[in-house]
Amino acid sequence: MTLLHALAIFAAGIAAGTINTVVGSGTLITFPVLLAFGYPPVVANVSNTVGLVPGSASGAFGYRRELRGQRRRAVPLLIASTAGGIIGAILLLSLPASAFKAIVPGFIALALLLIVLQPRLMRVLETRRRPAHERPGPAVTAGVTLSGVYGGYFGAAQGIMLLAILGLTVDDELQRLNALKVVLAGLVNLVAGVTFVFAAHVDWAAAGLIAAGSILGGVIGAHWGRRLPPSALRALIVIVGVIAIIRLV
Repeated sequence: MTLLHALAIFAAGIAAGTINTVVGSGTLITFPVLLAFGYPPVVANVSNTVGLVPGSASGAFGYRRELRGQRRRAVPLLIASTAGGIIGAILLLSLPASAFKAIVPGFIALALLLIVLQPRLMRVLETRRRPAHERPGPAVTAGVTLSGVYGGYFGAAQGIMLLAILGLTVDDELQRLNALKVVLAGLVNLVAGVTFVFAAHVDWAAAGLIAAGSILGGVIGAHWGRRLPPSALRALIVIVGVIAIIRLV
């Protein structure tokens, strides 16, 4: 790995940590960067997942004020995310690498579609949230579990999926729901990452650079990321995602 490559991966980690906290699609930055530097798709995905875990932790810490009072709601959803993340990680390790390479372009396309539709989705969430319950019902729990499976397998735009599920089923401020989203998505990355550490090949140099960058990015996202122009952020993610699709296909 050259110094230029290392700096690029570190910078991608910063961007991904910031975006994951604010939007939830940072994988669409780091994953294509690793592909561009010649990492095999599965190795790139595994190393990326491990590397983004610390950024989720720093982002959740930055949102600690919005997380207050959500314990009873969060615990069942944390369990659901854990189960989904483990299942998704096992699927990644069980299916052949060729399957991942064939499936992921579709996942990236879905993620890009969600990002493009995000402004409309946010408007819908503002008007259609349902009364909150102390504990989540079976529908939201099932949705969070499925998003965990997706996140454990690949993860791009998992945060947007989670925010849609929470926003349509829980009556609360979007910033509080976004804080919960950061924790749930981070837990999926954590359990998937732990699984990969013991059962897959992790490129620790790349994962370490992403981790260092994502910690800084998580802090930036929690404190200043809301000031970023949303349209410019979405445009950047779409461009990088399209490049990743072309690279994989």
